[in-house]
Order: sequence, then C-alpha cells, then structure tokens
Amino acid sequence: MSSKVKRAIFILIFSEFLVCLGISLVIPVMPFLRNELHLSALDMGIMTSLFAFAQFVASPIVGRVSDRIGRKPVLAVGLFLYMVSEVLFALTNYLWLFDVSRLIGGLSAAMVVPTAMAFAADITTKRQRAKVIGWLSAAFSGGLILGPGIGGILAGIDYKAPFWVAGLLGLLSTIALATLLPNDKDVDLPAETAENASHTDLHGSWSDLLSKPVIILFVMILVSSFGLQGFESIYSLYVNQVFHFSLDNIALVLTLNGLTSLFMQVAMFERLVMWLNETRVIRYCFLIGFAGTIWIIFAHTKVEVIIATLFVFTAFDLLRPAITTLLTKLSSKNQGLINGLNMSLTSVGNIIGPLMSGALLDMNTHFPYAVVAVFLLVSYLFTYMIRLQHQALNE
Repeated sequence: MSSKVKRAIFILIFSEFLVCLGISLVIPVMPFLRNELHLSALDMGIMTSLFAFAQFVASPIVGRVSDRIGRKPVLAVGLFLYMVSEVLFALTNYLWLFDVSRLIGGLSAAMVVPTAMAFAADITTKRQRAKVIGWLSAAFSGGLILGPGIGGILAGIDYKAPFWVAGLLGLLSTIALATLLPNDKDVDLPAETAENASHTDLHGSWSDLLSKPVIILFVMILVSSFGLQGFESIYSLYVNQVFHFSLDNIALVLTLNGLTSLFMQVAMFERLVMWLNETRVIRYCFLIGFAGTIWIIFAHTKVEVIIATLFVFTAFDLLRPAITTLLTKLSSKNQGLINGLNMSLTSVGNIIGPLMSGALLDMNTHFPYAVVAVFLLVSYLFTYMIRLQHQALNE
C-alpha cells in the first residue's frame, strides 16, 4: 500500500468519524429543542423522516455521479453541505428551516458515506478491503457512540451549542479533505482495477448489477437495516416494559455494545473474513442475530437479556461491513453506484423498521421481535443461494 493510498484512507476515516460525531452530537438536544420551541412529536418525526428520505433518493444518484466525475469533488461538496445543514439548524428557530436543514443533512450523508466507501474500494486490493472497510465502519460507529455524551455536555452550555460544534467539525472536515486528500487521478489504482477499466472509466452499466449474487446481497442490506432498526428503535421501550430496565441498565447495555462493536470492527473483522470468507460471516451473523432475538423473547433475567443483546448488536455490526466488502469485490466498476444503492436500501430499512416495530409493540410486546426473528431466519437461508468463487474474490 503506497503512502498516497495510506493518506487517502486516513483522511476518509477521519472525515467519516468527524461527520458521524457531529451527527450524533445533536441527539441529546432534540427533546430540549422540542420543548423550547413547542414542537409536536409529529414535527420531530417529519424532521427525522426528511433526513432519511433525502438520503434514500440521493444516494444512488450521487453514487452514479461520483463514478463519472470522481470521488473527491463529491466528498468535498458533501462535507460542505453537512456544515451548512448544522449551521442553519443552529441559526434558525423556524420549523420550515429545520426541515430544510434536515433535507440538506440527508443529501450530505448520501454524498459522504457511500462515496468514502467507494473511494476506499477503488484504491485498495481485495485482500486489503476487509481491513479498510472495517476501519471505516469503526469510524462511523465510534462517532455515533461518542457524540451523544459530548453533545450532552455541550447542551449544558446552550442547547444550540452542539449544532455550532457540529458545523465547526464539518468545516474542519471539508478543509482537511480538500487540502490533504489526493485527487482521484493521483492515486495509483490496484492492478486488478486498472486491468478492467481506466481511472476515467470506472463506471459500468445498471445491467452489470443485475446478477443473482448482487441482487441477493441488496435484499440482505434491506433486511439487515430493517432488522437492526426494528430491533433497536424499540429496544429501550421493550426492556423497560417487559424486564423493568432502568435508564442506567439501558445505558450500560449501549455502552458495552459500543465498546464491543469497536473492538470487533477494528481488531477482529479482517481476521474473521480471512478465516471464514465474507459469505460465511454474513451467514453466521444472521444466525446469531436470529438466535439472540429469540433468546430475548424467552429470557427470564436481566443478565440473559444483556448477553443476548450484545450478541444481536455485534452480529449486526459485523453484518453490514461484511455485506459491503463482498459487494465491492463483485466488480471493479460501479463502486459509487453500488455503495449508493447500499445506502439507499439502508435508508428504506431505517424508515420501515421503526414504523413496523412501533405498530406491533402497541399490539403485543413480543410481536416486533418475533417478526424481526422471522426476517433474520429467512435471510440466513438466503445466504445458501450465494455461490461465488472466493479465491477469485480474494486475489
């Protein structure tokens, strides 16, 4: 791996970490914002949905654009828009401008996250890719884990302070990327990529993606995001209602999960892929997620619930980078489009999962996790339909 490639990967990881940190800084502030400005639950829900909607619509389009014009311009504009979104949120007290800010934020996320993955896939070999994507996933998770705690501290100064800090982080990310990230044409492509396409022709056609393995993996992306959000969105409500978890209990579980997630993505993901290959990692993660969800449904003690929860969250935290790694190995072209569709389908699952779980929870406390378990089991069975030449994928 050349020095330029290493520098590019470091900047991608750093930028993704700062953006995710900025996104999660604002989480503790939302209830205060609602009370301060007398917003309804519907108002808050629309803001969240607009972010996900913009991400869903823009991700495949942006991915296609980055395939054609290059990764760095798209990343730079995306980070700049992220800064604009957060500063606008800090400046305004009007609901319609909050909504505009969330739309801009969703567009920014659609430009940054999948494009960073695509750039990493462009400049790494298939053997290096699991490690790099694991690090990018860890940066994503680490930012989301650290953000709420820092945001809570900043909110003690002023409830708008986290938005100003998030905007500053966006500005720093933009400057760092624009000045330090090598241009696409200045980074030497791996031989396996250069053999298939010139650097100015890394885009294929939509028809190139309509193979059976790719379609199955896209379905799994949708199911995994649906399952994770269906599981996570009502988790605190479920364990509080069924097992009488206190806020301290829930905080302990989420903290343990965050630490476990970082360790598995940074230290273990590449080793697991080398040992098992991506398909088996995906298969076992679906199976572990299914078993953990069933265990929670039939658990009798808090300790059982905590252990089962860690199994489920760890499975999901490994599942997403494993699917992404496998997708990026299926073609040296279309990396922007592939990662854009990945993000778009993830957004669909993020929207549908909480709606489904919330509705089912009102009917019966065990219904949401029973449905999630069924989807995970079906996905586990789907993994046996993937037939790939793993030697070719890892050359």
